[in-house]
Amino acid sequence: MKVIETVLPGVLIIEPKVFGDARGFFLESFQVERYRQAGIDLPFVQDNHSRSQRGVLRGLHFQRSRPQGKLVSVSRGAVYDVAVDIDPASPTCGQFVGVELSDDNHRQMWVPPGYAHGFCVLSEVADFQYKCTDLYFPADEGGLSWNDPDLNIPWPIAEPLLSEKDKHNPSLRTLLGREG
Repeated sequence: MKVIETVLPGVLIIEPKVFGDARGFFLESFQVERYRQAGIDLPFVQDNHSRSQRGVLRGLHFQRSRPQGKLVSVSRGAVYDVAVDIDPASPTCGQFVGVELSDDNHRQMWVPPGYAHGFCVLSEVADFQYKCTDLYFPADEGGLSWNDPDLNIPWPIAEPLLSEKDKHNPSLRTLLGREG
């Protein structure tokens, strides 16, 4: 597999080796030793799968006291996937990485614990999988505004379909108590 480092510490784009022929393809979506060598050395405790329609934007989400690392991929369709550094002590706080993940490119993104994460659906339908390093705790969940002008994320959709909760997520300045 090819491991691509990004501008954010620890955030990786992974391009698995795909073996294909007229019948279809085969790839390893996870192999503990190979991923450990790439720096992904936390145990995975929960796998999630979501299906969304074109224009849905989920995020930007994180857990406050029990942050999850996420190894994300798409098995059907295409998404624009984003990780945002929200650590106030980090020199890259407020910066993001965005990448297209699809069933054609087979890419994965590793989002270490402590980052906000979200995606928007580019295809008619997308099936999105993520392996998590901690369990999901609804009471611990936090959110960040998808359209925060300070982040200036170039989402490829102008008017996304959002959950009621995601419509009211705060800006990074508000989240970090740096308003004014």
